[in-house]
Amino acid sequence: MASAIIKFSALLMILGFCSADIGESPVTEVCLGCICQAVSGCKEGTLCDGDACGLFRITWAYWADAGKPTLPGVSPDSTDAYSSCANSPQCAALTVQNYMRRFGQDCNNDGVVNCYDYMAIHKLGGYGCKGDVPYQYATVFNQCVAAVAAHQG
Repeated sequence: MASAIIKFSALLMILGFCSADIGESPVTEVCLGCICQAVSGCKEGTLCDGDACGLFRITWAYWADAGKPTLPGVSPDSTDAYSSCANSPQCAALTVQNYMRRFGQDCNNDGVVNCYDYMAIHKLGGYGCKGDVPYQYATVFNQCVAAVAAHQG
């Protein structure tokens, strides 16, 4: 699992997503990778299935709440703006970052806003993150965080 996160982080770096300004990107690459792992297994080639698209299983409403980011040269009003962004690892990660900038909050009341809060916000939404996170999603997420921590020494 750690190798999947490393692969995802490398993909983001290759695509030029890395930002030195943490304020602009509240969610770390490791956190993004573990959210991806928990929600979709981070399987490349994951397109739209039902009302969710891409590695992060982004819905149209989530994308819209994130400010409708798009691929270069694509209008937010284009019929494929949402699906093309949600199916692009770079644009999807930007969508998650934008969503967390808008809805970031302390969901578990531990006094800090961190990856565990972002994980809950991603799954339960900006207004529902204090609810119960599905067991399987939380388990995969926690295993991913532990695997990355063990890999980092």
